[in-house]
Amino acid sequence: MAESAAHRGAAGWGDHSAAGSGTPDPRRWQALTVCLIAGFMTLLDVSIVNVALPSIREGLHTSESDLQWVLSGYALAFGLFLIPAGRLGDARGRRVVFMVGLALFTLASAACGASQSSLWLVVARLAQGLAGGMISPQISALIQQMFSGHERGRAFGMFGTVVGISTAVGPLSGGLLIQAAGAQEGWRWVFYVNLPLGAVCLLLARRLLPDTPSAGRVRLRDLDPFGVLLLGAGVLTLLLPFVQAQQWPGDRKWLLIPVAAALLAAFIGWESRCGRRGTHPVVDLSIFRVRSYWLGCLLILLYFCGFTAIFFITTLYLQNGLHYSALQAGIAITPFALGSAVAAGPGGRWVGRLGRPLVVAGLITVVVGLAGTALAVHLVPGRDAGWVMAAPLLLAGLGSGLVISPNQALTLSEVPVATAGSAGGTLQTGQRVGSAIGIAAVGSVFFAQLGGDGWATAYDHGLVVAGAFIGAALVIGLADVFGERRGRSRAQRSVRIPSAGRTP
Repeated sequence: MAESAAHRGAAGWGDHSAAGSGTPDPRRWQALTVCLIAGFMTLLDVSIVNVALPSIREGLHTSESDLQWVLSGYALAFGLFLIPAGRLGDARGRRVVFMVGLALFTLASAACGASQSSLWLVVARLAQGLAGGMISPQISALIQQMFSGHERGRAFGMFGTVVGISTAVGPLSGGLLIQAAGAQEGWRWVFYVNLPLGAVCLLLARRLLPDTPSAGRVRLRDLDPFGVLLLGAGVLTLLLPFVQAQQWPGDRKWLLIPVAAALLAAFIGWESRCGRRGTHPVVDLSIFRVRSYWLGCLLILLYFCGFTAIFFITTLYLQNGLHYSALQAGIAITPFALGSAVAAGPGGRWVGRLGRPLVVAGLITVVVGLAGTALAVHLVPGRDAGWVMAAPLLLAGLGSGLVISPNQALTLSEVPVATAGSAGGTLQTGQRVGSAIGIAAVGSVFFAQLGGDGWATAYDHGLVVAGAFIGAALVIGLADVFGERRGRSRAQRSVRIPSAGRTP
């Protein structure tokens, strides 16, 4: 797959201008900083809210089901809007959509902090998730647009560092804010922290972000509204039984999965018709003919099934099982996030040279780190377990930093810049779907063990399931590496054989 990207010229990892003009934008690194600040905000709002849930319960007297919607509502709205927002950015202009999303995200954060009831908070979180879904695909598309060659890998590596840092400081900063402001009102400052960041970022975005060369005025029908409706219904129907797995008892919720499959099949049929009629589909299905793209999407979907669930069960184990405070739990999880942040930068620099084997090495490191974490919990049970987990979690984090951003750079390397927004949105939708499936699958195993042998055993079993998902991603990566090598061998033999048969 994208291993060959390391050996390509101008078509993929060459040194030409991303914009196609031959001259790189001199403000591209400043513009990237704006994108990274916005990405930091949207990602921080996932990890920081996890440790604030007990404070929200106490401050608003929130039920367990409403607390679940504070988390899952954001994830659902975020996932639903990724692909349509990416298509809108490609068509109307990425800077405009980025700024609208950023303004909405900042206002929704203020509404979250000012919430006076559970319903108010859930609705504000839905708006926040929708805004995050508008911002996120513009970031990857703008990186595609502004950078090329090794600079693009470096830019994605910097974004990966921001992902790791936001994950690391989220639990820590949430714990500190709640401790400083008190359990009753501290959770409000978890949302208010976005306001100064959002205001500064919005001013800088207007000055620094480039226009989209291929964008122009568009009519509603050019945005494929029926395709958006089918896709939204399909993604929503697919995600709901997973994000509500603990709140909806019984097995009837899983009947939504074949309904989702039918809706997504109808979406694919509709998009194929759009392509044949010459209209603009919300997702250009031709990008799935690019081997590096569809294999990268599948790999990261499987990886996120395990990756997100690690944080979910680790937080539950530390806070509920070992009775750690929010701050203590945040400190204990930090090694994973710090390792990811440290490795993402070098990963972005190395990916153009090493290609897919770099991602495979990262996946192997994550699996080894998770095995070490499970062993540490087994050997040192009780309250000290959180501290002996630090070294193996750090190792797993270092591996993760070599997976997410390098895979994103490789997956998008052959995608045309004109469709970078919808392609990036599709890639990230797979991540959201993977997160929901992983939390449901790992969570069900985790909770099933609680009634028997306790928290440590439940955590061990949860890590095994998470590791199995990451192992499946590793199989995809290895198949890609060996398939690419076989393809090159066949190509070399086909060149040699005719020449060997020639007579002088």
